Amino acid sequence: MAASRSRGARIPGLNMDTVFPGLSPETYRPHALHDAERMWPETNCYVDLWIEVLNAWGAAPEAMLGFTLTQDFEGDQFTFFKVPLEDLETLYGIRCTELAVYDRVEAHLLAQLARGRICLVEMDSYYMPDTRGVSYRQEHGKTTVAINRLDLDGRVLDYFHNGGFFRLEGEDFDGLFHRNDGPDDLPFLPYAEFAKLPSTRPDEAHLRREAARLLAFHFKRRPQDNPVAAFASIFPAQVEDVAGRPFGFFHKYAFNTLRQLGANFELAATHFDWIAPDGRLGDAAEAAKKISETAKSVQFQLARAVTRRKFEPLGTALDPAVEAWDRLMAALSARLD
Repeated sequence: MAASRSRGARIPGLNMDTVFPGLSPETYRPHALHDAERMWPETNCYVDLWIEVLNAWGAAPEAMLGFTLTQDFEGDQFTFFKVPLEDLETLYGIRCTELAVYDRVEAHLLAQLARGRICLVEMDSYYMPDTRGVSYRQEHGKTTVAINRLDLDGRVLDYFHNGGFFRLEGEDFDGLFHRNDGPDDLPFLPYAEFAKLPSTRPDEAHLRREAARLLAFHFKRRPQDNPVAAFASIFPAQVEDVAGRPFGFFHKYAFNTLRQLGANFELAATHFDWIAPDGRLGDAAEAAKKISETAKSVQFQLARAVTRRKFEPLGTALDPAVEAWDRLMAALSARLD
C-alpha cells in the first residue's frame, strides 16, 4: 500500500504528527521483499525499515540493493549490511543525517515529524509488541524503527520495523520512551537519524540508470578474498563454542552469521533480476540465490550440531556457498568490467 508524502499534519490541541497520513497498521501491505515465501522474509532492522519506508512512499526499494556486494566476514560476524546514506540520496533524493538528542526524545521527534521527516531511532524491543514471542516483554534488545506517527497525548506510536508497519500504545509507549524513569536512572539518549524526503519521487529511468552505476561502484568495493571461505574455515570451531553457551546465545550467533549472509545474498539476487529484466545477470542471480539457500540449510544443520554436539559435518556444509561466491564474482566481472 503506497501513500503520497505530506509535510506532516499537526492536529490542533494534540501533540501528534504524521508523515504518511493515510497509513494504517490494519490495512498496510508490506512490500514483496518481505513476502513470507522468500527464504529470508526479514533481513535486519535497518534494511527492512528502509524497504517499507520506500514502499510507503511509492518508490522501488529493489534499486538500492547494489551495496550487498560489499558484505564481508568480519571474524566474528558477517557485515551487518546497511544501505549507504549516499546511495539513498543518489537514487531517491533522500537526505538522511544524525538527529542530535539534547531534549526529551519525543520533543525532537515531534519537531521533525511536523516538517515531514521520517525519524529512525534505536529502541528497546522489550516494549515492541511486533516482536512478540522473541523479545517482547521477555528480553531487552536494541533495534531500529522508523516513526511515521507520534501521538504524545494519546500515547500512541505508529512505526516501521522489520517486515511491516505496526502500532504500540499505553504502557509500551511509556516504557519505550522511559516516561516512568526516576531521577537516578540513566538518561534515554538513543542514536537517531532523520530523513528529508524530496517533494517528488524519482522516475524509473533515473532509478535504473543510477542503480546500474552504483552496482559497478560497489562491485569494485567487494572483498578481495572470499568471505564465505573465511567463515567456513572457522565455522565448526565457532559452533563448538556456541554449543557450550546458554541456548539463547545460539539465536544471536545464527542471526549475525548465517542469517546476515543468506538474507544479504537473497536481496542481491533480487537486485540483479530487477536491474536486468532481460536476464543478462541471470548467472549472477543464480549464484547469489545458491549462497542464500546454502545459508538457510546450514542454519538447520547448525541447530542439529548444537543439540547433538557433532560438529564434523559442518566442515564442508558451506562448500556450495563458497563456490557460489566465486562464481557470482566471476559472472559480474564478465558483465561489469
